[in-house]
Amino acid sequence: MARSLCPGAWLRKPCYLQCDKYKTGVIDGPACNSLCVTETLYFGKCLSTKPNNQMYLGIWDNLPGVVKCQMEQALHLDFGTELEPRKEIVLFDKPTRGTTVQKFKEMVYSLFKAKLGDQGNLSELVNLILTVADGDKDGQVSLGEAKSAWALLQLNEFLLMVILQDKEHTPKLMGFCGDLYVMESVEYTSLYGISLPWVIELFIPSGFRRSMDQLFTPSWPRKAKIAIGLLEFVEDVFHGPYGNFLMCDTSAKNLGYNDKYDLKMVDMRKIVPETNLKELIKDRHCESDLDCVYGTDCRTSCDQSTMKCTSEVIQPNLAKACQLLKDYLLRGAPVEIREELEKQLYSCIALKVTANQMEMEHSLILNNLKTLLWKKISYTNDS
Repeated sequence: MARSLCPGAWLRKPCYLQCDKYKTGVIDGPACNSLCVTETLYFGKCLSTKPNNQMYLGIWDNLPGVVKCQMEQALHLDFGTELEPRKEIVLFDKPTRGTTVQKFKEMVYSLFKAKLGDQGNLSELVNLILTVADGDKDGQVSLGEAKSAWALLQLNEFLLMVILQDKEHTPKLMGFCGDLYVMESVEYTSLYGISLPWVIELFIPSGFRRSMDQLFTPSWPRKAKIAIGLLEFVEDVFHGPYGNFLMCDTSAKNLGYNDKYDLKMVDMRKIVPETNLKELIKDRHCESDLDCVYGTDCRTSCDQSTMKCTSEVIQPNLAKACQLLKDYLLRGAPVEIREELEKQLYSCIALKVTANQMEMEHSLILNNLKTLLWKKISYTNDS
């Protein structure tokens, strides 16, 4: 393998592991040949902050992408750091040789039932997964392709990319090899249009960083278009075709946009199925509400009578998105809509999951915000 494929010590070992497994038939996928044989999948700038969750800029057959690779040595489920109970002692140990396609479909169905809840259309999703797993499009799913698909399906981001593959604001899946996958790159990888190396971020005071962010934002009409994209993504994951997904980290660094100022999600690892989160948090021991948090934004309450976390998340995705957008949109907002925009944003932030007629309120607030923003920018070049 060419050295340029794996520039960093962190990634060198996973690369060789992937290719060893590919060459022995353990894993397969549309990116394997480019990674291990023709060497046309290259890794560039490292975007990772943790060694067990790799993210690199990449080039695949002259197309830019982002390469993500999970480390085989990742630990078992630890609610404080990782929600996805994906790693067995030996990765790629399922399905086993001799497993039929029908049995594999049953495995996938059971996994989806546990993660997404018992929904009537899960069979459709299983068939969609089999189509994705068939990386060489020969109409059959090989054992290597099935092992790769099974490993990837433990990752919420991969599952969400498959479910929302036709949605505008979800990055496109370009291919995979084992549990390494390549997704489309996004030109601007922060809501504010400026991203700094994580080492530098550590030494910048939060107040100064917020001021610096505001200086680098696009023009207000372009910010409005990006904000509409976030509201549309909230719609995509709110009671979608396969259940509700919860956005558990709505920080600006997880959102980006392209050169047309269309919002694109950059990191969806902390967007989790509601059913999955409820099942994992409901019996967690707690002393206070502070113990009942996943990511930075998914919060439930602590039942003091049982000292266990409740399963109902307090804030819906829309309220968290509006909290992120408040300063972003109000700075530089046209004077004729500023008062109304501020009023709508604060109504949005106050939205609670437990409120009566929450779904009706959710739809009304979301549509009112989109309408207000579109009305202001629909006749500009930025629309």
